[in-house]
Amino acid sequence: MATATAAPPSASAYPASSATRFSPISPSSKPFSSLFPKTLQKPLHITLAKNPISDIVSAYKNTIDSGTDNALFSHDDDDKPREECGVVGIYGDPEASRLCYLALHALQHRGQEGAGIVAVHDNVLQSVTGVGLVSEVFNQSKLDKLPGDIAIGHVRYSTAGSSMLKNVQPFVAGYRFGSVGVAHNGNLVNYQALRAELEENGSIFNTSSDTEVVLHLIAISKARPFFMRIVEACEKLEGAYSMVFLTEDKLVAVRDPFGFRPLVMGRRSNGAVVFASETCALDLIEATYEREVFPGEVLVVDKEGVRSLCLMRHPQPKSCIFEHIYFALPNSVVFGRSVYESRRAFGEILATEAPVECDVVIAVPDSGVVAALGYAAKAGVPFQQGLIRSHYVGRTFIEPSQKIRDFGVKLKLSPVRAVLEGKRVVVVDDSIVRGTTSSKIVRLLKEAGAKEVHMRIASPPIIGSCYYGVDTPSAEELISNRMSVEEIREFIGSDSLAFLPFESLKSLLGNDSPNFCYACFSGKYPVQPTGKVKRVGDFLDDGLSGSMGSIDGGWLPQTKNQEGVGVVKLNVKEEIKSSA
Repeated sequence: MATATAAPPSASAYPASSATRFSPISPSSKPFSSLFPKTLQKPLHITLAKNPISDIVSAYKNTIDSGTDNALFSHDDDDKPREECGVVGIYGDPEASRLCYLALHALQHRGQEGAGIVAVHDNVLQSVTGVGLVSEVFNQSKLDKLPGDIAIGHVRYSTAGSSMLKNVQPFVAGYRFGSVGVAHNGNLVNYQALRAELEENGSIFNTSSDTEVVLHLIAISKARPFFMRIVEACEKLEGAYSMVFLTEDKLVAVRDPFGFRPLVMGRRSNGAVVFASETCALDLIEATYEREVFPGEVLVVDKEGVRSLCLMRHPQPKSCIFEHIYFALPNSVVFGRSVYESRRAFGEILATEAPVECDVVIAVPDSGVVAALGYAAKAGVPFQQGLIRSHYVGRTFIEPSQKIRDFGVKLKLSPVRAVLEGKRVVVVDDSIVRGTTSSKIVRLLKEAGAKEVHMRIASPPIIGSCYYGVDTPSAEELISNRMSVEEIREFIGSDSLAFLPFESLKSLLGNDSPNFCYACFSGKYPVQPTGKVKRVGDFLDDGLSGSMGSIDGGWLPQTKNQEGVGVVKLNVKEEIKSSA
């Protein structure tokens, strides 16, 4: 496991050993034309694609559209927030695309709906994208078409029915000086305003992804050298973005000033530089973790080495706390902290602050396992595997002709009667969103013979939607925003229920506590969305048609804060009406 160090509080504290400081405009800079040799003499972009969306969606689209709760992709059966995507970038390795492929495997948990890789060969950007898992999109022949020593990759999650092939990243675009590819993790809260302005000035959009806005901003920039176009574009963005860019001879990594989403840098033994969303990707391809990309930093990698530029003076970081609660793998180091140690500590806090007489501790696999281990160790109660998760459930399945109660949950989770029968059971999960899955799990455990079922949740109650790269329901759908803890307990049918206390979470984080975003727990947003906000995924349309007016339910809702006091968030829709 790599040892992490906390990011310094400001750009001025960047270690000189990690990156060379440079000025955006330097007398010693090479002529701009020299950055793009021969690009105008060759085709700029070659695209290969496989797995048309019809192969993936058709099997379950009708089920979803009909509203049945047996669809595997229905929120009833997978009631968790979802991370939008994972990114990787590699510079200086002759096996760059294959290493990208392996790194994307390690990041598969961050997105299962689509994957893509773009590589540079003879100054031409070549891409392979597809709908599905990494192993389904790529094979030996596809990777053979991606030679070169620079590559970027992306895995994505999008809402069901909207994962159209043309929305799968990385995106590649050509402009008058060459081509650029980009892979983006996050969500832009000023997407609508930027797109409207660009369209007003003649830009034509091919996708419903907010990432395409970044490419347009780069294309219209007149800044030189090229990476200053990226800087100028990013200065107009608001929200969450950890991005890797690819040109004919450069790899550029950028992180937003708040550092909402993770992005780390590592190095292989041959000197190749690697960027990835999590350190688990570095571990798989045998790259040594060096440090995070700091909030508000641009890192440019080319034949001259690694250079660092402060994108803008950044405020206090607001890193997503849910990376430690649910999204990241336990073997990753995220925001300078071990995810495993964080989750184990969450379980220990629950055992200390919400103890209950019990015979066995079990987890909702896989995300609740480490917290359950912490709870069991602190409580002095044995941890057992009371629920077995099936890892072979695909994206589609044939429904039984006769409706089976809790079919979706039973397909994924199987109770172990020998562990549960006649026992007082504590079951640890990472979060409760709508409460539908939790109620089915409680019923499943009691049907398997559990005498008592006590739910312990290793996060505070979720009362607010996320606008920074996490797919969460609207606040009205969040059960903790509508009910008290006791009302939730009655709804899910457990004998007791306790959440991780919000103040205890912040206390655990210590001096780092102010550097995390808790908007989903507090309803207080570091960057207030403006106008109608595009949610994660491509709900804007089906990837084939639709308009900006078809965005559904992106307004900021009313939420309650952790103290139970009503906090009315800005309702931009009403403001627009009143000012019209």
